[in-house]
Amino acid sequence: MNPNKKVYLAPRNIQELIAPTGNIYESTVIITKRAKHIAMQMKEELDAKLEDYITGSEERDSIDAHRQYEITQYYEKLPKPVLEATREFLEGNIAFRYIQEEK
Repeated sequence: MNPNKKVYLAPRNIQELIAPTGNIYESTVIITKRAKHIAMQMKEELDAKLEDYITGSEERDSIDAHRQYEITQYYEKLPKPVLEATREFLEGNIAFRYIQEEK
């Protein structure tokens, strides 16, 4: 994900969302699952970066607090996971399959 790329909330053509699956509900489930995956990845990255700043010394606290603030601001400016997932879905970058019932 490119943090400098601006993604704006915009109305979507429902026909574009239906086209890959033939059903708006199936498309929504696919986008939702991908958005949850993206959100978990972002959370893991953020936690890993902030873990470095957990310290007990008081002299470093103000520097660490400022750096933690910068890191969290960076992640807040990233595109929201649902917007990123929708973009990927519409571009055809999400692979999905149907699980067939066994008889």
